[in-house]
Amino acid sequence: MTNSYFDIKKMVLEVSIARTNDRIAMIESALETARDSSNDDTKSSAGDKYETSREMIQQDINRYQGQLLEANKDLLQLTNIATTIADATDFVKLGSLVKTNLGLYFIATSIGALKIDDMNVFAISPVSPIGQLLLSKKTGDSFLFNKLNQTITGVY
Repeated sequence: MTNSYFDIKKMVLEVSIARTNDRIAMIESALETARDSSNDDTKSSAGDKYETSREMIQQDINRYQGQLLEANKDLLQLTNIATTIADATDFVKLGSLVKTNLGLYFIATSIGALKIDDMNVFAISPVSPIGQLLLSKKTGDSFLFNKLNQTITGVY
């Protein structure tokens, strides 16, 4: 059964990369639209109204640039995980698929619930509250999250 969990881990990584690429494409599209709006906004409007509109568009551009930077960092992290996907480990670390008595967690980026075959896998960040609880734990260790006690039954 160990091989099947490594296969699940590979599928989760592939879906995570695809979702991150989709996110990057959406952000880039929104950024391009905001830049076009900025270029189309002419000074024919009354002074203060024009300046307010330009400032709001610039804030959108800045926000999209920040989101794009974060999404690209996530993609780089996932790509780095892909190079070590088959490495076995005894403890939870970045890139681990963790099986507990209550579910499956993939330690990478915060993507949320993913449906892989007939299983739900939660792609979580190592800096998330549950991610921090899981890091460095090993099979047999227990932890308490949201008033639920979970026991790690496998690390892949």
